[in-house]
Amino acid sequence: MHKKGFIFDLDGVIVDTAKYHFLAWKNLANNMGVDFTEIQNEQLKGVSRVKSLEKILNWGNKSVSEEEFMELMAIKNEEYLGYINKMTEEEILPDVPKILSFLQEENQGIALGSASKNARTILNKVKLFSVFETIVDGNDVSKAKPNPEVFLIGAQKLGLDQHDCIVFEDSVAGIKAANNAGMISIGIGDKNILHEADYVFKDFTEISTDFIKELIEK
Repeated sequence: MHKKGFIFDLDGVIVDTAKYHFLAWKNLANNMGVDFTEIQNEQLKGVSRVKSLEKILNWGNKSVSEEEFMELMAIKNEEYLGYINKMTEEEILPDVPKILSFLQEENQGIALGSASKNARTILNKVKLFSVFETIVDGNDVSKAKPNPEVFLIGAQKLGLDQHDCIVFEDSVAGIKAANNAGMISIGIGDKNILHEADYVFKDFTEISTDFIKELIEK
């Protein structure tokens, strides 16, 4: 029996929390009299909260004191957490449960590798917490993707060699991190954007259990 480790990113792979970040930033920007579009939001993906707020202030030619800056970040986070707290199982992206169940049946290692500091809260809300053998999130890492730290810790916690791990990611930085770790990278999203991945699927509805079986037996 081959045992492999399957490491999942959270946002955009298991659930789509990006829309909540967008709403929270948009409300914050609009309240300051700054326009905020989906195109600008794209520039904030995978960017820290500090850097995101700096960009928004830049776009609106605004300057605030350090104290106000901290307050604005707290307001954004409060609103985001408000959205997360209302999440249910219906927010799990299509066919993710099918793949997770199959991996459980096959006794494979299942880990989460996410930069989100709210990963545990989100997994509890969508009732997937118990599926993961180990969870590595923003509280456990000091280096952001494309640094492979998050995935290397995941492999270590699963007790597996990094070369026996497969990563599901929706961002370019995440794919680079998986490649840097020497793992098989599977992009979830647009082939043109995630072309550095070993495989790319639009979403989990395109991933068959036969394909997963092949990965296990490799």
